[in-house]
Amino acid sequence: MNVKRASIFVGAVAGFAMSGMATAEFQGMAYQNVRTGAEGTTYRIYAILDDGDRLDAVAGNGQQELSMTSINGFYQNANGGPTSKEINSNFFAFVPSMEWDSYVTVGALYQDGTPFGSNELNNVGMQWGAFEGGGDLFTDNGTWFVTPDQEQGEAILHSNLEGDVTGAAFGVLIAQVTTTATGGIDGTFSGLLQGKDANGDTWQANVDGFQYGGVVPAPGALALLGLAGLAGRRRRRA
Repeated sequence: MNVKRASIFVGAVAGFAMSGMATAEFQGMAYQNVRTGAEGTTYRIYAILDDGDRLDAVAGNGQQELSMTSINGFYQNANGGPTSKEINSNFFAFVPSMEWDSYVTVGALYQDGTPFGSNELNNVGMQWGAFEGGGDLFTDNGTWFVTPDQEQGEAILHSNLEGDVTGAAFGVLIAQVTTTATGGIDGTFSGLLQGKDANGDTWQANVDGFQYGGVVPAPGALALLGLAGLAGRRRRRA
């Protein structure tokens, strides 16, 4: 970790703000439904950008909290971890369920940087305990990020997207989550995003309550799903 570069983000978490920043490069949020198996349904969540733009940080502060929720809790594999830096794809042959762990990232799927050459993800101020126990992720003073010289922040083409954008679009992966909700939305994402456009100008965007995982159920059904979600969100063991 480059301490000098990381310190820029440490001091900036509280100062993330929309004023004076471009937002046109941010096209919205989207997700892919990757697979459904014994662990639940796995989604990959993306920030959608213009071709040539990049994402550097996902953050939360006192003005815009960062949260990632699931109605019935997240599947967490004992051999994984909270970020893509802990996901060693060499273990998938021995622990297949590890591939469907829930974790956050910028661009890179795994520890080896796939589909990029390396994974230089860092985080500051994040508390992972509840998330690693299967519960929601929350911070009002934390961030996960890469520095602007890292390739993994660059938007690349993704397909089979749903959400604010459908079909194919350029974007950056920010999380993979596996959940067990049925019959409606599986969860939400809120937070601050920051990156640079193709000209090197900084952009920021607020995301508030983006829903992934299906059609919003009727209020009565949503209430039932909420009650089901009160069951203990204990970390699952492979």
